[in-house]
Amino acid sequence: MTVHIVGGGLAGSEAAHYLSSRGHEVFLYEMRPVKMTEVHRTGFLAELVCSNSLKSESLTNAEGLLKAEMKLIGSLILTCADLARIPAGKALAVDRGAFSECVTKSVEDSGVKVIRKEIKELSPKDDEIWIIATGPATSEGLAENIRDMTGGEDFYFFDAVAPIVTKESIDMGKAFFGSRYEESGDYINCPMTEEEYRKFWRELVNAETIPMENFDKKHLFERCMPIEEIARSGENALLFGPLRPTGLIDPKTGERPFAVVQLRRDNKEGTLYNIVGFQTRLRWREQDRVLRKIPCLRNVEIVRYGVMHRNIYINSPKVLDVFMRFNDRIFFAGQITGVEGYVESAMSGLYVAFNVDRILRGKKPVRFPRETMIGALTHYITEDVEGDLRPMYANFGLLKPLERKIKNKLERRKALSERALKALSEFLEKFRS
Repeated sequence: MTVHIVGGGLAGSEAAHYLSSRGHEVFLYEMRPVKMTEVHRTGFLAELVCSNSLKSESLTNAEGLLKAEMKLIGSLILTCADLARIPAGKALAVDRGAFSECVTKSVEDSGVKVIRKEIKELSPKDDEIWIIATGPATSEGLAENIRDMTGGEDFYFFDAVAPIVTKESIDMGKAFFGSRYEESGDYINCPMTEEEYRKFWRELVNAETIPMENFDKKHLFERCMPIEEIARSGENALLFGPLRPTGLIDPKTGERPFAVVQLRRDNKEGTLYNIVGFQTRLRWREQDRVLRKIPCLRNVEIVRYGVMHRNIYINSPKVLDVFMRFNDRIFFAGQITGVEGYVESAMSGLYVAFNVDRILRGKKPVRFPRETMIGALTHYITEDVEGDLRPMYANFGLLKPLERKIKNKLERRKALSERALKALSEFLEKFRS
């Protein structure tokens, strides 16, 4: 029996590598570069679009626990992330180019047959299993096929990505390096006075945006909300969001700024930085104009403008089982299932591949322990949602509470992580084929 995977993003690449490495015949279909999407720039697998950060590695952070669990299973994505990492404080950030090149080479070297073509329709044969991992940039033809197949009505929400600028165009005479609650750090911080912030806010909320067909605020996912939409919710909204000055002291004044715009390194050389939290659908000329209202960015050079694109997902609780299976021949993985975030998407590909491997070996698929982040998140996406699905990041609120109460938050999270890793180790020893 052969496995056919549609989509060479994080989930698809993870699934393809895992299954091929375990001796199965795998075909991976990626339409780029034959047909490009609105947001991708290369034909490499697992190209990162929205950000180059895979977030925290700490076991007191849900993202850190998820990474630790995936490493126990053997995650290709995290192996390549480690090889392509660049400084980013406590976060795992990568050089985009080096990361996607590593994933592409590793997938090809594992024996996966990578086919560059667009898949518009699903019609599995009896001796095939298909995994759909096309994510936010699913082509129109396949999206319509999936919509018809699943009977989905609310089949989309909107997402946005932030601009990237050159470091040399940032006024470092006004900016300073630092991370929240740290005297030094890897982020460039652009402080603003109250007067500067108010001027910037007025320009932002009045700037012209790109109209989008069927645009509706209810389809905007909160964690990737365009900055202009956050700003329009209130004059001080940004001060509690991406421009919050909490934990930052300007060494030039010794005081906390009124507002701070943070920039995070985007490549190993440190020549490019992305503007944290500035996902936007402003017109490009408006991005030029509005960003220059930030004192440190008055002469900024934008090398990639922020863009808006349509994310799609299926209503997983209604159409998938707990193994992310639509039927005996079709599985789904990645953001299309409702997991949100780079690592979560990769996890879903690994999770589906784990059970497809068992099925191909004549065994039954298995649920991961609810004590694990993988088990809790897949349970939420496929079973634990009331009403319409909303995309979900890894978070400790998904896990079963501890039997004993621990008041200290960090100690409680550490205990939850220790329990999760112990449960996963025992699970893998019993069920890994």
